[in-house]
Amino acid sequence: MEKDDQFLGKHNAPNKILENEGSQLFGHPKGLMTLFFTEMWERFSYYGMRALLILFMTAPIATGGLGFNDQTSGAIYGLYSMAVYLLALPGGWIADRIIGLKKSVWYGGIIITLGHFTMALPGLLALITGDHGAKGALTGVDLYSFFMGLILIVIGTGLLKPNISSIVGQLYPENSSKRDAGFSIFYMGINVGAFIAPIACSTLAIYDWHLGFGLAGFGMLMGLIQYKLTGKYLSGVGNPIVPTNKKEKGERNNLVKGVWVAMLLIAIVLALFFLEILSIDPVAIAAVSNTVIAIVALMFFLYVLFLGGLNRDEKKKVLVVMILFVFSSIFWSGFEQAGSSLNLFAERFTDRVILGWEVPAGYFQSINSIFIILFAPFFGAMWVALAKRNLEPSSPLKFAFGLVLLGIGFLVMYFAAKIAASGDMAAPSWLVITYLFHTFGELSLSPVGLSLTTKLAPKKFVGQMMGMWFLSIAMGSLIAGRIAGGASGGTEEALAQMPSQYMLIVYTAVGAGIVLMLVAKPIRRLMGNVH
Repeated sequence: MEKDDQFLGKHNAPNKILENEGSQLFGHPKGLMTLFFTEMWERFSYYGMRALLILFMTAPIATGGLGFNDQTSGAIYGLYSMAVYLLALPGGWIADRIIGLKKSVWYGGIIITLGHFTMALPGLLALITGDHGAKGALTGVDLYSFFMGLILIVIGTGLLKPNISSIVGQLYPENSSKRDAGFSIFYMGINVGAFIAPIACSTLAIYDWHLGFGLAGFGMLMGLIQYKLTGKYLSGVGNPIVPTNKKEKGERNNLVKGVWVAMLLIAIVLALFFLEILSIDPVAIAAVSNTVIAIVALMFFLYVLFLGGLNRDEKKKVLVVMILFVFSSIFWSGFEQAGSSLNLFAERFTDRVILGWEVPAGYFQSINSIFIILFAPFFGAMWVALAKRNLEPSSPLKFAFGLVLLGIGFLVMYFAAKIAASGDMAAPSWLVITYLFHTFGELSLSPVGLSLTTKLAPKKFVGQMMGMWFLSIAMGSLIAGRIAGGASGGTEEALAQMPSQYMLIVYTAVGAGIVLMLVAKPIRRLMGNVH
């Protein structure tokens, strides 16, 4: 479900809490439980809202939706998913240099809560005023609360997401044998929240979309309350760096001013948009954003390779990161369709009636988390067992397996789409099997990505290389949204083309996996002593 959250924080500044009997619970620092439940509720809010997002955008206005077409909805979904990962970079920077990790989590959670409640605003207003009449028109409140809510959630997630994982890393001494177990426990909290949320929020959304959004906000609010009540267990970690001299204080003040200027510019752009002085075309922005990300990534890698002052061995390793960036983007461009095109397939073309009750489409968004919880221990044990026999695949081969498994999942969807194109409803098992293969792909590729990036990155570029890994996920998420606009079968023409769209994804994913298998040995040589 998550992209390497269990690895974040392992390469951060030295921790200040030592493992001692008085601060432990079941052998781990009590602060781990604080972070476990904070992250669980944050992921509840995120995945609860995500399960509804594209369904709400494409739902007819008469049923309380926004009535957007598939292309616009896919572009907005892709831009939103992209922004969540992009803002993790400045979010981590602000925490490291200005307010500290703990405050970033706190303020980020507040902003996320406000975002969800803003999205729920039209429903809350209807509840307060008692106006539950026919929903035949789209009002300014509907649109403004929707877009403003998304923006707030993106900003809040950027502050909270990278920094809460970093605090987990600081709870343990540098070489503690319990650190990996601590991250595994933390990771389980992520998937528990992501499992429960789509079911809970989709159930309320049956009655009103905004109730579902409101429940997502309530979840984050619960996380904030327990974070505040149990915050004493985080004493000594996640604090801001205190300037020790006049020069450092001046630099910090300049950074604070820069952040305020950036926030002011963002507020001006938003005001122009909401006042309809500035018009924004999500489809065009998504297309331009893809190009911009690709150019930025290329320019960064070329700069590091030719002007970064690296030796020959370091350049080889950076070249590997550059290659994996491309394959990572391809993987996430398919995997991230879970919340977009596959979510729409569940709603439009899947027989969801059980014993006379129609299962909400959003329930399917919980399947990945179930499989992660079930199979993550198995994959971990499998790699260990293979390593003992000197049979563990190299990291590039694991990447390749992830891509092939992703492709097999979409091959299943090809046959499901053929059923839909013929006019019949597909059985739920088609989606379940697809998510099973996608989960296997995630477990093969995702744990390798950030860990390998940190190992390959030159010391002076570790943070920036970690940022590039998340940039690859951002690019893949954006592409996924754009693909969803044409692969969701929203029109008769799109429905007829849907099987071929899925087969194109199969060719791309499996083809990329085969190419990576063929070049795995040369890549392995470039990696040097890194495994």
